[in-house]
Amino acid sequence: MSYQQQRPPLNLDQRLNELLDAIKQEFDQVKNEAFRLHKDESEGKYNKQVAELRDIRNTVYNLQQTHERIKRQYEEDISRLKAELEQRDRQSSQLQYHNQQNAAAQTQQSPTQLPPPQTPQLQQQQPPNQLQTTQNGAQASNNQPNQLQTNQQITQAPNSADSQQSISDKPIPTFLKELDAQLVPEQWKKQTHEFYVLYNPALPKTLDVDLVHSFDHNSVVCCVRFSRDGKYLATGCNKSAQIYGVESGQLVARLTDDGNFLNGTNGAPSNAANPEANSGDLYIRAVTFSPDGKYLATGAEDKLIRIWDLSSRSVIQYLKGHEQDIYSLDYFPDGTKLVSGSGDKSVRIWDLNTSQTSLTLAIEDGVTTVAVSPDSSLIAAGSLDRIVRVWNASSGFLVDRLDGAELNNGHKDSVYSVQFTHDGKEITSGSLDTTVKLWALDTNKNGATNKANVKCEVTYRGHKDFVLSVCSTPDNEYILSGSKDRGVIFWDKNSGDPLFMLQGHRNSVISVCVSNNGIGGNGYFATGSGDCKARIWKYKRDFNQ
Repeated sequence: MSYQQQRPPLNLDQRLNELLDAIKQEFDQVKNEAFRLHKDESEGKYNKQVAELRDIRNTVYNLQQTHERIKRQYEEDISRLKAELEQRDRQSSQLQYHNQQNAAAQTQQSPTQLPPPQTPQLQQQQPPNQLQTTQNGAQASNNQPNQLQTNQQITQAPNSADSQQSISDKPIPTFLKELDAQLVPEQWKKQTHEFYVLYNPALPKTLDVDLVHSFDHNSVVCCVRFSRDGKYLATGCNKSAQIYGVESGQLVARLTDDGNFLNGTNGAPSNAANPEANSGDLYIRAVTFSPDGKYLATGAEDKLIRIWDLSSRSVIQYLKGHEQDIYSLDYFPDGTKLVSGSGDKSVRIWDLNTSQTSLTLAIEDGVTTVAVSPDSSLIAAGSLDRIVRVWNASSGFLVDRLDGAELNNGHKDSVYSVQFTHDGKEITSGSLDTTVKLWALDTNKNGATNKANVKCEVTYRGHKDFVLSVCSTPDNEYILSGSKDRGVIFWDKNSGDPLFMLQGHRNSVISVCVSNNGIGGNGYFATGSGDCKARIWKYKRDFNQ
């Protein structure tokens, strides 16, 4: 009897456990439902914010495009009004000239003995900066005193609107028109079996050039770049990048990505995702060393940027985002970011800590060349639409368009090369219009430019075909340009005069670069050519004539 009395409590415990299990299950269901609802709500907010950011970005881009259209219209109106004012000035000057002649006829019996006054048309054709060049030329040749006197009279006349134009009306010197070493006197040339140099006979010879090393490649050499310390030279060609010792001329490394690329390792897509890997050709169109010299960035036709660790000769990063060939790369001076230019009409700034794009700058046409200013504050890019654009590197705002619209002295064809001078105050640009230009930048601490002082200072004329690459020496004394005419010209930066033409390749000079360790007018420069050669040259002050 006592045993039967104890059974009900056991049933109560079982029932209690069942109720607790039911409560637990219901709690789990409520918790899961709440988590799902919270997750859906969070994802909805996130998607909404992403959409809002995308709209803001599109709005900013549209505003930028509208701003550029308004600016172009404004510049066109300014140019038209300036032309009208100049026409009125010419008419007024002509009227004044006729009045002077009439007055002279009334007061003199022999008016033909009076010298004609200088007309404003001649004043406009001769800017003040050209006086010094004309004087130097007269001293060198010492046979045109009358022309010198005329030029002095012209520059003493009142300034006109055209006095702010660049040195752009100089004719191509005679010694650059034929480029035939056999027709040049011995004292104005240097000739070897590998190259020849033609000097400007109107100027004293101050530089000598010698070939240091020549490197054969298996294809066209698309690009050359020195390391910051000047000890190494990198070249890019089909399927590989090479690194050479500048002093020894020895091949230090040949970088090919066949293994990593085929296996799809290190973040690289496999062949299935990149049919370019099997297409045969893969030209390396851009190379650049990191500031510390430990890494090399390469850009190629497969739309990828590779970051190579030079100690292990392996790819440690793949930067993916461009939609067409990558044509140009440049490291920021601190080595934490990289800028790239592509045929997909965009410039990208990459954060190398995350391998992600931190800023994308879109334009209207393909980007052929990019450069970072020495203080990291500005980015310059040249494109197929003939314009050099300058952006604030932090905000991405367009600082200026170097198109010479106000004075009609911009490039007339696609810009293929840009570089900041080493002091960061100027930009050099080379174009398919066969010219090189020097642009002055007057920027404040916030990266904004003084519009009145952004102008084309000098136009360098002398090449007979496309200018494909430009650079400047570390002392900012000389500009170098490489061209499809197979030549490299050394220019005096300030006057725009060509010092000499180097003919050292049998095909286009696609890339030219100066080493940063040049001192006192002595240094190295390198060239890459369509003749499948890269060459290192040495320039030095030598002649005392």
